[in-house]
Amino acid sequence: MNTEVIKSDNPVALPHAVDVLKNGGLVAFPTDTVYGLAAISSSVEFIERLYAVKSRESTQAIAILLSSPAELDKVSVKPSKTALDLASRFWPGPLTLIVPRHPDLPDILSPNHTIGVRVPDHALALELLRLAGPLGVTSANISGQENTNTAQEVMQQLNGRIHLVIDGGKSPGSIPSTVVDCTTPDPVILRLGPINLEDIHEAIKN
Repeated sequence: MNTEVIKSDNPVALPHAVDVLKNGGLVAFPTDTVYGLAAISSSVEFIERLYAVKSRESTQAIAILLSSPAELDKVSVKPSKTALDLASRFWPGPLTLIVPRHPDLPDILSPNHTIGVRVPDHALALELLRLAGPLGVTSANISGQENTNTAQEVMQQLNGRIHLVIDGGKSPGSIPSTVVDCTTPDPVILRLGPINLEDIHEAIKN
C-alpha cells in the first residue's frame, strides 16, 4: 500500500479524507493533543483494520471523537451529570470521558459497555468530524511506540500501513488527553494529561 500525504491547506484534503474513510481507509490527522488515526466507527470491518494496523490488543478500547458536545447522544445512553458537567466545561479540549456505550455502536470498539468520547479543540479535526461523522480514533502510532506529533513521525511508523495522512504541521498539545471514567458514582481519573486533577474536581464541585 502507498500511503498518501496531503497538506491540510489543500482544498481537497478534507473531502478526500472523507472519501477514503467511507471506503474503509484509515486516515491520520492532527488533533489538539497528538496525531490521531481514524476509521468510521459504525463499521466492524473498518475498526478491525484499525486494530490490525496498530498491532493493538482487542482488549484496548477505541475512543470516539465527535465534532460537538451535542453529538454525545449518538454514542452514549444516559451519560451521568458528572459527564455532562465535564463536557460542558472542557469540550472542545483534551478530555476523554468514559460513558455508557450506545447499543448501536459495534462491540469491537470496547470490551465492555462503556466508550471513551472526546471533542478535540482543533479546527481541522472538528471539520473532518463534521463532514465524516463520529470516528473511531486512536493515536497514530504502532502500539507501544512513541506518540506522533507530526506527519513525518506518523510516516516513520505507519508508512505503507495506512491510506492517508493529512499534514497539518506539528500537533499543538503533544500530550494525550486526560481520561476520566464517569460511569461510577465518583469519577475516576484513568490517565492524567493536559487537564489536571484540580481542574476536574473544581468542575465537578461547581
